[in-house]
Amino acid sequence: MNPLPQESPTGKRIAPVTIGVIAFIAALHVLGWGTLVFLVIPADIPLGGSGGAMVTLGLGLTAYTLGVRHAFDADHIAAIDNTTRRLAERSKPAGTVGFWFSLGHSTVVVVLCVALTFGISAIGTALADDSSALRTWTGVIGPTVSGVFLLVIAAINIASLRHRNGHAGGPVLRLLGPFEKAVDRPSRMYVVGLLFGLGFDTATEIGLLALAGAATLGGAVPWWAILTLPILFAAGMSAFDTGQGAVMRRAYTWQPGRGRRGRRELGEIYAIAMTGLSVVAAVVIAVVQLADVLVVNLGLGGPLPWMASVGIEDLGLILTALLLLMWAAVLLVTRRPRARES
Repeated sequence: MNPLPQESPTGKRIAPVTIGVIAFIAALHVLGWGTLVFLVIPADIPLGGSGGAMVTLGLGLTAYTLGVRHAFDADHIAAIDNTTRRLAERSKPAGTVGFWFSLGHSTVVVVLCVALTFGISAIGTALADDSSALRTWTGVIGPTVSGVFLLVIAAINIASLRHRNGHAGGPVLRLLGPFEKAVDRPSRMYVVGLLFGLGFDTATEIGLLALAGAATLGGAVPWWAILTLPILFAAGMSAFDTGQGAVMRRAYTWQPGRGRRGRRELGEIYAIAMTGLSVVAAVVIAVVQLADVLVVNLGLGGPLPWMASVGIEDLGLILTALLLLMWAAVLLVTRRPRARES
C-alpha cells in the first residue's frame, strides 16, 4: 500500500507527500467528527444507548482519546523514534514514519470494527474472552513482532553509530542488511504498524465500544454511525504519531552550527545521547514484552516474571518528554554563544 508519493529528503520545502499526509489526517478528523456531530446526533441515532446527544458525543470523544493515548504507548514511541533515527542518519526521508506506522495500526482497528458492525459476532465474543484462541494467538503475535522489531532496530542503530565514529561495521550490519532493505522508506512502516496492531490491545477497546453501541438496540444502529468510532480513533492516533515522527526527524537532522569546534563536538555528544536514550528505551520495552510472552504462554520462571512485571504503560510519555527536553536543552546551550557574539 503506497497511495502517497514519497517524501523529499531535502526538507527545504513542504514536499507533496507532507501535504498529502496533512490532508489525509485532516480528512479523518472531518469525516469522523463531521459524521458524529452533523449526522448521528441530529438524527438521534442512539450510538451510546439511550443517553441522548451528550452520551453519543462522549462516546466519540472516548474513541478519539483512546487513539491519542495509544499514540503515546511505549512501543509506538520506540519504533517510530528508532526508525526515524536510522533513516535520518542515512539522509533518507524520515518525516512520515509515524504516519505510516499509525496507518497500519489503525487498519487493524477499522477492519475489526467493520467485521463487528456487519454481524460477525463470533469475533466480538472471542475478543471479550481472554482465554479464547484468538486472544491467545494475537497476544503472542503482537508483542513478539513488537519486541523483535525493537531489538533489531536498536541493534542497527548501535552498529550504525559505531560505524559513524570510526568503528568497522562488522558482521552485525551485514547480518541485518535484509532488514534494512525491508524497511528502507517510511511507507514500509505500514506493514510494521499492521503487525504491531495484531495484539488487539486497543482494537479490543474500540471493537467492544462498537459492539456495545450496536447491541444496545439489537443492531438498530446504522453501520456508518458505528464506524465513526474507529475513524475517530484513527484520527487521534495518526495525528499524534505523525507529529512525534516529524519532531524526531527534526531532532535527528538538527546541527548545532558550523565553524566552531566546540559546537561540532556538542553535536556529536547530542547525537550519541539521543541515540543512546532511544536504543535503551527500545531494548527495555522489547525485553518486557518478550518476557511477558514467555511467562504467560510457556510458564518460564527465573528472572522472566520480574521482567514481565515491569510497568511500561507510561514509559512512552516519559520517553517523549525526555527526548524533547534533551533537544530543547541543546538548543538553549548552542544559542547562548551566538547571543553574546552579537
